[in-house]
Amino acid sequence: MKTSRIVITGIGLAAPNAANRHEFREKLIAGKSEITEIDLRYFGKAPAGICTFPETLYRKKKENKKGTRAGCIGVYCANEAIADGGLDLSTCDPARIGIYIGLTEHGTVETENEVYNISQYQYDVNYWTHHHNPRTVLNNPPGEISMNLGITGPHYAIGAACAAGNAALIQASQMLTLGEVDIALAGGISESVGSFGIFASFKAQGALAEAEDPRQASRPFDRDRNGIVISEGGCVFVMERLERALSRNAPIYGELVGYAMNSDARDFVLPYGKRQAECMRLALQRAGLRADQVDLVNTHATGTRQGDVEECRAIAEVFANCPSTYVNNTKSIIGHAMGAAGVLELAGNLPSFDDGVVHPTINVDNLDEECALANLVVNTAVRPGGLEVLLNNSFGMVGINSTVIIKKFNG
Repeated sequence: MKTSRIVITGIGLAAPNAANRHEFREKLIAGKSEITEIDLRYFGKAPAGICTFPETLYRKKKENKKGTRAGCIGVYCANEAIADGGLDLSTCDPARIGIYIGLTEHGTVETENEVYNISQYQYDVNYWTHHHNPRTVLNNPPGEISMNLGITGPHYAIGAACAAGNAALIQASQMLTLGEVDIALAGGISESVGSFGIFASFKAQGALAEAEDPRQASRPFDRDRNGIVISEGGCVFVMERLERALSRNAPIYGELVGYAMNSDARDFVLPYGKRQAECMRLALQRAGLRADQVDLVNTHATGTRQGDVEECRAIAEVFANCPSTYVNNTKSIIGHAMGAAGVLELAGNLPSFDDGVVHPTINVDNLDEECALANLVVNTAVRPGGLEVLLNNSFGMVGINSTVIIKKFNG
């Protein structure tokens, strides 16, 4: 079977510091964080990444109220991606469009809110909303996108912890290659900041970031880091086979040339650099690339000591003797957007192909010696130019690893 070339032709996003790809890129290059503080019921205050975007631009307030926060983010991002890619849905067969959305978790926000609601009425379940079940099924966010856009092709969620965004891109690529769909809307969404349980769990693990200034709380690779900053967000890409993209003169942001996923198979939460290295190597092999042909590695690093160190060891092993390979981290600026992390970070780095800039990892005041990678870009952007290959890592709990490799489209 002939292998199809799969390209990205549209980008829509909502990040804790931007509501479109242009603003997002500008703030990443400037290292501008807009992490703020949230005051959660039961939990209290903590640094968090909150998105601000026009929530009623693509559907009414009444529909948002009936749906979910994740669905609201997803609908916005999907519509933005379609507009950005110049895609006219009226000329497309809605049955030939697939929606693939990566999620770390879904339903906890709605469940916590409903339990709290009935607690105000002596736990009388008559006050439990009949919307609860459709809100909490895992396919809810892609389903809300499907209903909003009238897309009748397949829609489903990919559950792969914090590797879910990358996993959705991989799934979309496979479905396009198989000819199951002609267009894919693929990405990831996180509504994690609405759940006190997620904050409480990271706190109990000693893995929740704290800082007097919340903008300085997310500090991967820094010796004084103390945990994760939880963020919400979303990013959806339009993906197509190359011939279709060319036929409609679509913008092409990059070509997905390699990917891999594997499992640590050893611990619920502790990462394993050996398997991460294997994942990167497999993606490179599938892309037909050598490590020294990669211009930029965007790291998953979340700001926990073991997670940062394990990934840095893996990168140092795979990219040894690669003097022109740069390394950066996006979570230092936007926090950890869980299921949306991989795709938001990819969207933030794709413009490197055009502007030749590598955005910085911020909040690195005292670099951990075990994370001192060659060409790690800290605090200030660099402008090497000529960037053509980007490798994006996303790893998750219960030992799931993912790597995608995007290449600049040169015809």
